[in-house]
Amino acid sequence: MNELIDRFLEELTTESVQSPERLQILRSLLMRVIELAELDPDTSDLRIASTALGELLTSAELFAAWRDRPKLTVFGSARTPPSSPLYEMARELSGEMAARGWMTVSGAGPGIMAASSKGAGRESTLGVNIDLPFEHGANEFIDVEQMHVAMKYFFTRKVAMTRASRAFVAFPGGVGTMDELFEILTLVHTGKTDPAPVVLVDEPGGEYWLGWLRFMQESIIANGYLDEVDSRLFAIRYCVADAVEEIEHFYSNFESFAKTEKGASLHLRHVPSPSQLAQLTSAFPMFSSNGGFRLGEDNRLLFDFDGRDFVSLRRLIDDINELV
Repeated sequence: MNELIDRFLEELTTESVQSPERLQILRSLLMRVIELAELDPDTSDLRIASTALGELLTSAELFAAWRDRPKLTVFGSARTPPSSPLYEMARELSGEMAARGWMTVSGAGPGIMAASSKGAGRESTLGVNIDLPFEHGANEFIDVEQMHVAMKYFFTRKVAMTRASRAFVAFPGGVGTMDELFEILTLVHTGKTDPAPVVLVDEPGGEYWLGWLRFMQESIIANGYLDEVDSRLFAIRYCVADAVEEIEHFYSNFESFAKTEKGASLHLRHVPSPSQLAQLTSAFPMFSSNGGFRLGEDNRLLFDFDGRDFVSLRRLIDDINELV
């Protein structure tokens, strides 16, 4: 089998240039296919694996065409009617972000999904639909030919909707919205996605997220399943301007995060002064065990990082945005 794989990859490289890293990944995929065939699993298992891989690759192809534009993923109820203030807020929010060069990623269905797509416009909306018997196709504001993909599985849909986005907004919704929100909070909390703002939006005077927050504080945090400081990973806002400000402020100085061989780095628009570096070293001893914060090339702030404390990383990003 190894010879067959080698010959296949050799033939592939004669038709298109493939980096060593890509060839290694392709070899791994081919080996997995062979292992599945040899194990002779149930046909339904093979079908699930094939469909899931196809959906992930199709969505990756769609998003690749827009990789240079920042993306905002919007979650919320499919049942929110156009007459609701929340519908108008979702429309206005995506419109404001589109005016700033952002694209909106939505579930492509009705309700909040339709509102956000309408606000962003067809040229700034990517739709990731889910095939359900009670929802038929994408909403009218999605370009289904060029900027839309339909999924069979919720888990592949969530990967597509979250992997490329740099900010997340959740409006009130049902179990689907909760599933998506807790997925994002889990990814941010464990570092399985890059640091990003998570904004929970309600209408002025709304009680939805306050009730959710009470549940988090009284049932989750009070029982020791999360720490109080973990609340830094999300923000509740009651108007579009404040939600937009939350996202823009997160990227006011911070641009990106990367792990390095000896720790991690933040790519910044403006690096801290020597006195500010000293302040950071004092405020974040968990990132300062080997000499404190230091500056690298290309406006990068280097520091020690064990790959675990992403809540403190969020605190660091907030302080960096305040310092400079």
